[in-house]
Amino acid sequence: MKATQILLIAVLGLVLGGLAGLGYKLVTEEEAAQGSEASDAVKLLGAIPDFSFPDLQGQVRNGREWRDRILVLNFWAAWCPPCREETPMFLELQKKYANDNVRFVGIAIDDKQPVQDFVDTLGVEYPVLLGDLQAIGLSRQLGNRFEGLPFTVVAEPGGKVILRHQGGISREELEPVLKQAIEGSHRTYAAAERI
Repeated sequence: MKATQILLIAVLGLVLGGLAGLGYKLVTEEEAAQGSEASDAVKLLGAIPDFSFPDLQGQVRNGREWRDRILVLNFWAAWCPPCREETPMFLELQKKYANDNVRFVGIAIDDKQPVQDFVDTLGVEYPVLLGDLQAIGLSRQLGNRFEGLPFTVVAEPGGKVILRHQGGISREELEPVLKQAIEGSHRTYAAAERI
């Protein structure tokens, strides 16, 4: 491992430790519409910017390929305990909602081999991309102010962000957001009633 990577891991570890004491911030559209901070929250929600990172096979994948889906974008690392804990739940939800236009995508901020080992051990079937400092920058653009891991973003088709979550996310926090996005997606694309 390179000295810069060791330094990055040490800094992220300190940040994660600090976040454990702070908890996490969940921003929803309802919060964005309330109070005097509405304009700041709306800016914060925004949309997922374009991004490109290689997958584990070395093929460069672009975020545009999932633009027409409900996208769950998870920034994680194999050395991060909360990241490891939430992955089995992501696998279950990906399988459960695959036919509802939901796609999970992991962006690992880690070296290839530990990521590959973890993916192989758990049988991760959704795309896993290998991020670097640009991935940390992307997570920051999406609202990860402390650059901690894990960090999860959910976007509706078209890329509009509907949830940001710093720290480990539970099924009880994520699944209702997915169901709401699926329901909204069905309403948006449903055929008009005949008169």
